[in-house]
Amino acid sequence: MTEPTSQTTPEPLPRSPELMSAGDTGLLVVDVQDKLVSLISGHERIVWNIRRLLDGAKVLGVAVAATEQYPQGLGSTTPELAQRIERKIPAKQHFTCGACPEIFHEWEKRDLFRVLVVGIEAHVCVQQTVFDLLASGRRVYVAVDAVGSRFDIDYQTALRRMESAGATLTTTEAALFEWCERSGTPQFKEISRLVRETPPATSH
Repeated sequence: MTEPTSQTTPEPLPRSPELMSAGDTGLLVVDVQDKLVSLISGHERIVWNIRRLLDGAKVLGVAVAATEQYPQGLGSTTPELAQRIERKIPAKQHFTCGACPEIFHEWEKRDLFRVLVVGIEAHVCVQQTVFDLLASGRRVYVAVDAVGSRFDIDYQTALRRMESAGATLTTTEAALFEWCERSGTPQFKEISRLVRETPPATSH
């Protein structure tokens, strides 16, 4: 009689370094301010997507920070987003968020080496921030449906420049599911609810 062989569950494949996770990523909301956001093409959809990312970040414990460009002139972060951002939002006059180093020094201490960047405008503050983050050695992701510019040529050119420089282009839904990683959890139910929301009508 032969002895039964013990069966072991195979180990899953290692997770790809291309993927974000809730424990290694910070969400950076760039300059979504009252007096500028209404000028951006499709701003209703952009704000909706950023709001879903903020809600998902809270569910999954993703670090969040935001910036404001010259708030004396451009106003504060739009209230729907500001009420979801718990930390103080620093003001800046440089276009790059690299001028707010306190955000990134804190994230370094927490071993957050990936940054998902959203906000406006894609070809100015978002783009310059992405380039500086890449130069600092971080992995940078841009949610293409959560960034925008006043004119499509600026938006499209900015996406091409950022991708060619090494940023990874993604979407709001892809980011939410990457952070979540698996189904069958209470967090997954919350993320699924966010994904099933009906998008707002979009202006042009």
